[in-house]
Amino acid sequence: MHNRLRVGVFTQHHTESLDLKLSPLDQFIKKWPTFKPIEAFRAHLGAFGLTGEIALRPMYLLSGGQKSRVSFAMITFEKPHILILDEPTNHLDYDAINALILALNNFAGGLVVVSHDEYFINGVCDRLYLVENQAVKAFSGTIQDYRKKITKELGY
Repeated sequence: MHNRLRVGVFTQHHTESLDLKLSPLDQFIKKWPTFKPIEAFRAHLGAFGLTGEIALRPMYLLSGGQKSRVSFAMITFEKPHILILDEPTNHLDYDAINALILALNNFAGGLVVVSHDEYFINGVCDRLYLVENQAVKAFSGTIQDYRKKITKELGY
């Protein structure tokens, strides 16, 4: 891995890495204490719908979707080359999932997604890989083709 490669990782347990007593803005200040100006943090949070008072509320008062937005904002702040997303649609409503699909389709870097959300997969992924028997292999088909394969294998 090149020493300048920036990788952003979103886990399905992302809230465990957040200090729920801090506000979204304070999360940024804690992670990047020497970064100036603070207004850049506010603008970046605002791009994720975390504007005004929401950016100043303690995290424990935010919804699951808002906490996810804070995590997405944090992993994208340093402009990663590759995003690794593990179940990114958990806690997101339909509008937030569509916004995420749009943002990821405009992302110029690499993307690895682990998800059970077929709608999301169809909206974002152009290649599927199966992980089975301790191996990873390309799947030549759509998520619907995979569903048919599994249904057939299970005898339904």
